Amino acid sequence: MSEQAYQRLWDSSHVTLQELLDQELPLLEPVPDRERQSFHYRLSSLYLYYLGLLRRFDTLYDQMVHPQKRRLLRRLLDGVAGRVLELKDDLVRTDLSEYHCLDHVLQDLKLTPADLEVPIPKYFLLEQSTILKERGLMLAEILSRMGPVTSKTSFPEMHRTKAIILLQRAERARQGRLRATFMREIRKEEERDRKIREEGWHRFSQDQAAIIIQKVWKGYLQRKRTQHDRWTEMEFIGMLHSAHQVNLRVMYQAGLGEDIGRLRQIEKEEEFQVAMVKTHDVLRETEGPDMKEKLKEQIRQWFIECHALTGRFPDYPDESLGGSYLIFADKTPEQVKMELEVQAQESKKKNQEKNKEKENEKKEKKQKKEKGRKREADTMLKAWPSKFIPVINAGHEEYINMWKNQHESIHPTQSFDPEALRVEKRKEVEEEIRIQVDELMRQELKNLYLAVDREEGKPLKPPKKKAGKKTGKKKKEKDLTPDRSVESLLEELVVFGFLRKSETVTLKDYIGDFLYLGSTLNLANKLPMPSLFDIRQNVALYGVLRLGSPDIHAMAPLIRSILLVGPSGMGKKMLVKAVCTETGANLFDLSPSNLQGKYPGKMGVQMIVHMVFKVARLLQPSVIWIGNAEKNFYKRVPKEEKEMDPKRIKKDLTKALRLLSPGDRVMLIGTTDQPQLAEMKGLCRTYERILFMPRPDYASRFVLWRQMIETQGVQVTQNLDISALAKVSDGYTPGHILQAIHSVLTERRVLQLSKQPLVASEFLGHLAKLEPMYREEEESLKDWYFKTPLGKRKVKFIKDQDVEEAKLAKERKKRK
Repeated sequence: MSEQAYQRLWDSSHVTLQELLDQELPLLEPVPDRERQSFHYRLSSLYLYYLGLLRRFDTLYDQMVHPQKRRLLRRLLDGVAGRVLELKDDLVRTDLSEYHCLDHVLQDLKLTPADLEVPIPKYFLLEQSTILKERGLMLAEILSRMGPVTSKTSFPEMHRTKAIILLQRAERARQGRLRATFMREIRKEEERDRKIREEGWHRFSQDQAAIIIQKVWKGYLQRKRTQHDRWTEMEFIGMLHSAHQVNLRVMYQAGLGEDIGRLRQIEKEEEFQVAMVKTHDVLRETEGPDMKEKLKEQIRQWFIECHALTGRFPDYPDESLGGSYLIFADKTPEQVKMELEVQAQESKKKNQEKNKEKENEKKEKKQKKEKGRKREADTMLKAWPSKFIPVINAGHEEYINMWKNQHESIHPTQSFDPEALRVEKRKEVEEEIRIQVDELMRQELKNLYLAVDREEGKPLKPPKKKAGKKTGKKKKEKDLTPDRSVESLLEELVVFGFLRKSETVTLKDYIGDFLYLGSTLNLANKLPMPSLFDIRQNVALYGVLRLGSPDIHAMAPLIRSILLVGPSGMGKKMLVKAVCTETGANLFDLSPSNLQGKYPGKMGVQMIVHMVFKVARLLQPSVIWIGNAEKNFYKRVPKEEKEMDPKRIKKDLTKALRLLSPGDRVMLIGTTDQPQLAEMKGLCRTYERILFMPRPDYASRFVLWRQMIETQGVQVTQNLDISALAKVSDGYTPGHILQAIHSVLTERRVLQLSKQPLVASEFLGHLAKLEPMYREEEESLKDWYFKTPLGKRKVKFIKDQDVEEAKLAKERKKRK
């Protein structure tokens, strides 16, 4: 696409954005609970439209070259991504579930399930490629220092004479097979000679022999051309996939165009950075002195006016409140004085109210728990105020004022706009000079105070210190390793196996299809189970989008931890690796099995938790993984695991999680297949989001079989009944399906495919050897999930709906 095409795409995106911003205000109005479905529909439609905008802005930011436009697109991209996360939170509160059935909304908006896919911005990895390379080199250097890892696999011992006999037997068998094939060829030649002698030798002339050879060769060539034409026609009408070489060529050309665009982005960005420094220096030298003198004169004039009106000099505004910026906000000296006095009174009142609130907190907590349950039925539905809408509004207005009516002919080379750059840098220079002038004028005001109030002997009031209260919370965390560098801590974590190199797995590799009958099941008051597509979407929203960008994480609803619950073989570890791959995050392993025998005692546990979270913060983004997470919250520790002491990390883990604040791109991800063994309260307090992963449905199994077989380099033909395999494999996890495919498609079987096509019955024997997930196991996991806080609310809501429907049915019968 050309720059003009991208500009048209940008223009159309802002038309859609304006429509969405107009729809945002009605969401803030409270809606009665009986209109939950219509409110849910509005939230869902907005969510889908914002996903489409996110996809468009990602393409524009990735391919546009103009440096100033890219800065605006980055703010819009982060703002839209944050709004998607906020709408997801609103949907969870409205639907009382982590998974949502949006098939009816897709149908009404004429969208496909592909439009529901969460796009992952490409800049997550592109902008930190150098950091990832340095980190990889650092890990490789540490591992090389550790020396080669010796494999602990032991092979059964064999006596020397037995080994010699085994080798001799194998060699004799090989020579026998070769001798047999050689003798078979000799017999064929003898048989051919015998038939020729019996039938007689047919002699041809030279011309006749040439004609026969030409006929055979021309027939072969024509058959080959006909087959090629037939394949071309089938590809044209869409009955066959296009040739692999053509796909490769097209993909190569597309990738080459994207790489050239990114190189141009780097060139224009370097030019823009140089121009920013030059423009800043020029403005500071030429306009800076005049700005400084004007500010001083205006502030002195303000001093004189305040003294003439009030009889004394005013208090200078604190820097945290804006400094002299308050003076030039088109306000009179009396208004500024009144505002400062009101702020001082409000701060006193707030301190008194805080002291009272601390005393009444304990009493109110008990009352809120009791009243909260009663008020749940009477609550009004509404969306929470958004932090990202002001960012999106500001970006939208900047686009309308600066870039909407600018044609590409103004910037044909996609270079920066010098006038817009001067306006931007002039504001920065004014702010820098204002801070310097404030320091000078504060000193000048102190001298005036001393000169005027010397006879009265009034001491100069020190400025109020409000920053100490805000930073007090962060000082509670003690640094147990103050004298150690990050490199030494990193090396220790690598040596002890707590920091691992994650495998490269993309989120798209987690295969699964959309749930097509979710709304139908909801109308029948049945709880639809999430599909693998829904699981992938939630991991992208809760894990990837938050960890990928510091700006999104700082403003989005804070989520510190996720728990993946499902049977073994569902791909829980794969999803953890996918989050690390898509965001470039470090992978820390705090699983109970990995902690066994390391850092014993209470101080040891505190030290390892502190080290992991400290390095995770310094080298963010980071993922802290805990496998078999239920072991940290055992109801009863089994006898065979008492030596491991899996619960010893419990207290320090919860404390470290609470210290994570917005901007700390660190996420705890736990995986478990037996959550019933854990205490419900402790597990739910530690993990803020619990994602249930049931066995795959028919649609997901169909896609799994097809794509997993194709990834082995085998083309699915009509002889292979994928639908039958999907039906037969009900109850099996994706891991089971992958095992069956690997056991069937050996190297020898792949070579035989041309003569013997693949059949569904070949997989049945291998599936029968694997143990499926039985209904009882899945039901026990479902029962556990519906005992979680969100699950309880969902069950209660469904019961209330059933009661209301029964009442309405009785009233209808009475009327009849």
